[in-house]
Amino acid sequence: MADEMCAGLEKEGGSRVKMLLSYVDKLPTGREEGLFYGLDLGGTNFRVLKVQLGGNDKHVISRESRELAIPPHLMSGSSSELFGFIASELAKFVADEEQGTSLSNGKTRELGFTFSFPVRQRSVASGTLVKWTKAFSIEDAVGKDVVAELQTAMQKQGLDMHVAALINDAVGTLAGARYYDEDVVAGVIFGTGTNAAYVEKANAIPKWEGELPNSGEMIYEKLTSGMYLGEIVRRVLLKLSLQSSIFGEIDRTKLKTHFHLRTPHISAMHHDNTPDLKIVEEKLKEILEIAGTSLETRKMLVEICDIVTRRAARLAAAGLAGILKKLGRDGSVDKRRSVIAIDGGLFEHYAKFSKCLEATLIELLGEESSKFVVVKHADDGSGIGAALIAASQSQYRNVE
Repeated sequence: MADEMCAGLEKEGGSRVKMLLSYVDKLPTGREEGLFYGLDLGGTNFRVLKVQLGGNDKHVISRESRELAIPPHLMSGSSSELFGFIASELAKFVADEEQGTSLSNGKTRELGFTFSFPVRQRSVASGTLVKWTKAFSIEDAVGKDVVAELQTAMQKQGLDMHVAALINDAVGTLAGARYYDEDVVAGVIFGTGTNAAYVEKANAIPKWEGELPNSGEMIYEKLTSGMYLGEIVRRVLLKLSLQSSIFGEIDRTKLKTHFHLRTPHISAMHHDNTPDLKIVEEKLKEILEIAGTSLETRKMLVEICDIVTRRAARLAAAGLAGILKKLGRDGSVDKRRSVIAIDGGLFEHYAKFSKCLEATLIELLGEESSKFVVVKHADDGSGIGAALIAASQSQYRNVE
């Protein structure tokens, strides 16, 4: 893993691990002050939020947020319609939230934009859309700078706001956790997809073009394939049903449907503590239309969930160990405390996954070295992390 990361830093396409530059060269320190906004667009809903930062002593004084659904017709319309809708809702949020308050010295409001779609970034506040995912199909937006599209839409709304940074949820998780703890070295997502961001020395990035950032540091992103645990279990069950009479005579329509068995389903079955595995029985019947299973069959199903999930958790832990090794923070030489902040439903809600991940990390690092490594759950990196990065990238930060 560490070798692949080094190869990915050498040149584009040089590794199976895509080492994508985020261009964020400053993370929040906890000293930031002022009013900052975040916009989180990662699916069929989007969130807008406002945070008031009070510096060292007070940190986050207040935070307000609003979640809104994107009307289905806008997900396949035009770029200007989508960003126009987002900007109009953002303008309403700003108007509602800022009644009776005013920005000092006529400063432009600043926004961090979390955009969880494939983007090719060229700077901290620009990135062209490579392709849409998650039910979006706005063709005229592909190849366009999403920050410029949003900026134009905000201007049309008469909203005086500047996009200070374009990030994704892994970078947001890193920023959100680093704000409260300076020992955080990586932000990781274990959810529908898997993603990580860590801080790299700029001079360790041979493929970096242009002048090195002033801080000499760069946040990098490691992208691995999504964890389709439910789908893997479905394929195993389908193969078993075709090669044996374990489920008896069944209709395999649901069992043959790709992605019909989802990870929350297998998590529920995996965590079934009832004596006769009642939850497993209910899920099989409800989701796959497989009824009348024996207790022995249900026990085997729990074992399949366990094998698939343990494999995923151990691979995930290996990825974390790879990042720590690459940074020289695996405890073997550097005895500093190193914190990995993790967000995402898989880690948060699938207890057997997260427990196995943490146990494997100790196994890989060794008892002694693992004492210096902390894994902790970080909540809402994609929201508050965006606002905090806007603060750290603020155009006013060095102006008294």
